[in-house]
Amino acid sequence: MGEYVTMTSKGQLTIPKDVRDELALKPGDAIAWTVMDGHLIGTPRNLSFSDIAGMLGDALGGPATFEEIDAAVADAVGRHVAGDPDGREDTA
Repeated sequence: MGEYVTMTSKGQLTIPKDVRDELALKPGDAIAWTVMDGHLIGTPRNLSFSDIAGMLGDALGGPATFEEIDAAVADAVGRHVAGDPDGREDTA
């Protein structure tokens, strides 16, 4: 599925209805925009944790608490912002 859209003078894009329907986008939903290799990629952020919970099966050591998940996410975001996505500091 692909379509052309035109950006307005205010920098706004209209997402075509068939794309909105396919991604279940609703007014107010957030979309994370990323540029990779010269391509604009929009990733919907309209899923809640409960929508994807259990998707990967049971975690080793049993299920994590929301506090443990929040801590892991905060740690991953901090590493990403610091430019250390895999948790290893650059020693070179």
